[in-house]
Amino acid sequence: MKFLQKFFDSTRPHFEKGGRFAKWYPAFEAFETFAFVPGHTTHGGVHVRDAMDLKRTMTTVIIALIPTLLFGMWNTGYQHYLAYGMESTHVDNFLFGFWKVLPIIVVSYAVGLGVEFVFCVMRGHPVSEGYLVTGMLIPLTLPVTVPLWMVALAAIFCTLLGKEIFGGTGMNFMNPALLARAFLFFAFPAYMSGDIWTDLSPEAGRALVDGYSGATNLVAFDANFHNLPSPMDMFLGFEQGSIGETSAAACLIGALILIVSGVGSWRIILSCCLGALLMGLTFNLLAPADLPNHSMHTPAYYHLLMGGFAFGTVYMATDPVSAAQTERGKWIYGLLIGAFTVLLRVFNPAYPEAMMLSILLMNVFAPLIDNIVVEQHIKKRLKRA
Repeated sequence: MKFLQKFFDSTRPHFEKGGRFAKWYPAFEAFETFAFVPGHTTHGGVHVRDAMDLKRTMTTVIIALIPTLLFGMWNTGYQHYLAYGMESTHVDNFLFGFWKVLPIIVVSYAVGLGVEFVFCVMRGHPVSEGYLVTGMLIPLTLPVTVPLWMVALAAIFCTLLGKEIFGGTGMNFMNPALLARAFLFFAFPAYMSGDIWTDLSPEAGRALVDGYSGATNLVAFDANFHNLPSPMDMFLGFEQGSIGETSAAACLIGALILIVSGVGSWRIILSCCLGALLMGLTFNLLAPADLPNHSMHTPAYYHLLMGGFAFGTVYMATDPVSAAQTERGKWIYGLLIGAFTVLLRVFNPAYPEAMMLSILLMNVFAPLIDNIVVEQHIKKRLKRA
C-alpha cells in the first residue's frame, strides 16, 4: 500500500489551500481517509483512544450485509428460473441475479455519492461516511424489478432530504435508507407493492411466460395465512420479496457480526423480536374462533420470518443515529417496533410491509423515549439524595 500512500502524499498539495483544486479538497479527503486512517487528531479536552473510526464502523456494517446481498442475488435467479419451470444450478441462479442486482447497486452508489460529493464541495465540509452503508441498504430494500431511474431518485431523495438537510451524517432523525424506500412506496406504489416481484425478462429464444402468480408472503398472509410458505422456506428465504430481505438466516449471520463487533445493539434486536412475539401471541389468544383463516391466527413466530422483519430489525432498527440511545430506551424502542409491526400487518393490509413504517415511526419517538428514561433516572437519583 506504500505506492498508494505516496500517490496521496504527492497529490495532496494540489487540493490543499492555495492549490489548483483546493475547492475539491473534501472529495480528495474522502478518498484518502477511505484507504487510510485520518492523520489528524481531536483538539478537545476529552479524548477516547479507539482504532474504530466512522469509516471502519461503516465497513463492518457492509461486511454484515454481504450474506443478505449474496443470497439476494442467488434468490433473484432462483425465482426467475422457477417462474419458467426451468432446471438451473446454483451458479446459474447466482450469475443471473448478479447481473440483475449489480446495476441497482452501481446506480445507488454513483448517484448518492455524486450528490453528496457535490453538496459537500459546495458547502466546503468533509464528505461523511454514512452513505457507504446507505448506498447498499437502498438496493437491498427494493425489488429487483424496480426501474433504475427510481433507484437514482431514491438515492437523491435519501441524500438531500433524508440527511443533508438536517446537517449530514449523525444529524438525521430518521433512517435515510428507509426514508428513501418509503418515498418510493408512496410515490410509486405499483412498483413497490405489486404481487409479482420476480424478474420475468425473456431468455434467449424464449417468450415471456403467459402468466405467473406470485404474491409475496405478506400479501398471501392477509388473504389466508395457510397460503404462506413453510417456516423453513421463510427462514432460509426461498420466496419472493425485496432483494436482501427474504432470508432470515442471512440476516441472522449479519446480526452475529454486528453484535460481536459491538456495532449493532443486541438489546434492540432482541426487544424487536420479543415485541413481535408478544403481540402475535396476544392476537392468537383473541383470534375469532369462527374465522379460522383470519390473520390473527397466524403463529406468532411467523412474523419474525415474514417480509422484511429480520432485515429491518438487524440493519435498520439498530441504526445508531436514529435509534434510542439509552440502555432502557433501547428495550422500549425495540419492543414498540416489534409490536407495531404485527399490529399493522394484521389490521392494516394496505401497508403489508409494516416494518418500514414501524421503524420510521419509532425513529420520530426515539428522542422522547430517551428523554423520559433520563428524566425518570434523574428523579430516582434525587430521591436517594
